[in-house]
Amino acid sequence: MFETLSLHALQVYWWIIIALLGGLFVFIMFIQGGQTLLNQLSASDQEKSMLVNSLGRKWELGFTTLVLFGGALFAAFPKFYATSFGGAYWLWLGILFSFIIQAVSYEYRKKESNFLGAKTYETFLFINGSVGTILLGIAISTFFSGAAFTLDDNNFVHWSVGTRGLEALMEPLNYLLAIAMYFLVRIIAGMYFLNNIDHEPIRTRTRAMIKRNIVYFLPFFLGFVGWVLMKDVYTYHPDTLKVTQVSMHHLYTFIELPYLAGMFLIGVVMVLVAVFNSVFREKNCCIFTVGIGTVLTVMALLLNVGLNHTIYYPSTTDMQSSLSIANSAGSHYTLTAMSYASLMVPFVLAYIAFVWHAMDKVKITEEEITSADEHQY
Repeated sequence: MFETLSLHALQVYWWIIIALLGGLFVFIMFIQGGQTLLNQLSASDQEKSMLVNSLGRKWELGFTTLVLFGGALFAAFPKFYATSFGGAYWLWLGILFSFIIQAVSYEYRKKESNFLGAKTYETFLFINGSVGTILLGIAISTFFSGAAFTLDDNNFVHWSVGTRGLEALMEPLNYLLAIAMYFLVRIIAGMYFLNNIDHEPIRTRTRAMIKRNIVYFLPFFLGFVGWVLMKDVYTYHPDTLKVTQVSMHHLYTFIELPYLAGMFLIGVVMVLVAVFNSVFREKNCCIFTVGIGTVLTVMALLLNVGLNHTIYYPSTTDMQSSLSIANSAGSHYTLTAMSYASLMVPFVLAYIAFVWHAMDKVKITEEEITSADEHQY
């Protein structure tokens, strides 16, 4: 089946998969958002334990999705993996470290032999939720702002500055997406708590939090969208792969591929509808609406940056070293073999959905937290 597809079709197929995984990962990052809200939404240690246990039942999903996203990039687009992960390694090491302390925190927060104390691990969770989210947002922003690398004739990566990725922290425009993501995952976390925790005081505080954070989120998100649509963009010729610069190419991509624009607009509307229903109609079941909206929005942005002959990883030091799905993908044989493995993805997603439903069938309550349970986080 996949053998009959052209190399370009396989490249597009795998970029769609990566865009889907990226959208799912941003949604699953509600775990990080929730970790920044532990003190804000709780008035006692018991309520904080309810929040932590609500997140603790899902935290592995975020780690797994991040690994799956990175693994798909490595297998399908190895030149990008080698360039970004191998060149901007201080930025990625910072992200990885924040996820390591997250895993340790859930494991040891309630251990009897925990000599650091629960507060220390709660601080680690906050660092993962705040610093980790901001760093990831900045890393994703380099798809639009670029990075300081060049590739030689042997495809060896040469980073133009010694900071090895940390220079992305000095680009102010990268913070538009990073801060928007920070507030978005807090909003999604709030809707998750509304759906997962049966405790009215927490729900009251959560609705107020969502109302504030949507006000904080919108200026940064709209600023990011405006910057992306108006900026000059690198594109490549489909035959020669020569890179040139085109003004407002992302905007033209939405116009030339209207299904992407429709996906983006539907996603944004779904997020806003979920916020309205959660805050003003006091519904507790909006996590799935905001989840689908988030996935559609992120997918549309990632597809925009990879399709229509667009450079998805620009080089700020050598235009011709920039990466596209055409010059950074694996061989036809590799992509074909991996495509058969990708047929397992729907089964994996179905299993995750089944486990999610089974775990959330019974809401978290005060009675459950106060009862003796060795599996509490």
